[in-house]
Amino acid sequence: MKATWILSDGRQISAEVREGQNLMEAAVAANVPRVVGECGGSLSCATCHVYVDAVWADRSGSPETFEDAMLDVAEAERRDTSRLSCQIRMTPALDGIILHVPEP
Repeated sequence: MKATWILSDGRQISAEVREGQNLMEAAVAANVPRVVGECGGSLSCATCHVYVDAVWADRSGSPETFEDAMLDVAEAERRDTSRLSCQIRMTPALDGIILHVPEP
């Protein structure tokens, strides 16, 4: 399965992602700039904040309560499609997902 991160300058980074892997781990492994994951996916930072492409927003789900609160402290502007990528796990339904990396 594949995910693609689009940077603010238009550059795209695609990577293979195994089922069940969270998209923060996949981004860090693919050296996606500005997706850091300082807390390792424990929901204690917002350094893996991404904007899910509108086409994929419904399939990726909505933030749960704690993720929602963490998005309020993200460095970049929060949008309707904001998610912490550590909370999105790859499934066959998300194969091909597109994520936009916000500017700080």
